Amino acid sequence: MAAIAQRLSFSASLRNQRGWKTALIFAAPAILLFTLFIVVPIFNAAGASFYNWNGLRAPTADKFIGFNNFLQLLGNKTFQRALFNTGLLIGASLFIQLPLGLAMAALVGGRRWGSVAFRMIFFLPFILAEIATGLIFHYIFDGDVGIISVVSQWFGGPPIALLADPNLAIIGILVAATWKYFGFHMMLYIAGMQAIDRSLYEAAEIDGANAWERFIYVTVPGIASTIRLSVFFAILGCLQFFDLVVPLTGGGPLNGSHTIVSFLYYFGIGRMRIGFGDAVGVVLFVICVVVAIGYRRWVMRND
Repeated sequence: MAAIAQRLSFSASLRNQRGWKTALIFAAPAILLFTLFIVVPIFNAAGASFYNWNGLRAPTADKFIGFNNFLQLLGNKTFQRALFNTGLLIGASLFIQLPLGLAMAALVGGRRWGSVAFRMIFFLPFILAEIATGLIFHYIFDGDVGIISVVSQWFGGPPIALLADPNLAIIGILVAATWKYFGFHMMLYIAGMQAIDRSLYEAAEIDGANAWERFIYVTVPGIASTIRLSVFFAILGCLQFFDLVVPLTGGGPLNGSHTIVSFLYYFGIGRMRIGFGDAVGVVLFVICVVVAIGYRRWVMRND
């Protein structure tokens, strides 16, 4: 019996080794690509952030400035404004965009007449390219020919140039972002709602629960994991928000509507200060990693 058990154990160990070898063979291309296009650029950017480098040639020892790029970054008022604007985007996403998506999912998520058509209408902005969305809203908010300004003047009001005000331009970005992305979260919630057992709604209805109570006590708990995933996507998306800023405001006026990534682009790459831009990228990378790991550990640990 001992010999048989030893032979079976050896066979199982051999199968495990073969399984690891097979997995390694299939994973090798993905690991290679991940290393070349993710790991290596991260280390290169981290190293270049310690140099006063314009990106044209390899950084040399005489361009080494240590943590000076990071010290300049911390004292930069435009970067502080970019951090604040990114926080506004996160707040608007969590407290306006996601609740709006959840409300629309509750309204058009069932099998009512026309619900599929309304889903497509609300989801279409997400399919539209960010640049096209930015150009559309740039026209809407234009102080001369924009729809909002024209309507205001029809009723005897002043022209409204929202994007020309350094303190209000970010509102235009928030509106455009909400319009574009809430449909994505709506579809996530609809997918989660379709996985809820219908008998739970029937039981709640028999117990006398109205539509609002069924939504609060059946729907929301049933899609709790989907909501947590949606919040995760929203936060990381806001931290990396860039595409809508360029056609809408370009970070202006007076650098009042920059996000972290647009600040990196205009003040790093745009001004040929690649080392400074890399410092911004390192800070953004650290923020994203801390948020992702912390959120996964403390909020999504059971998902």
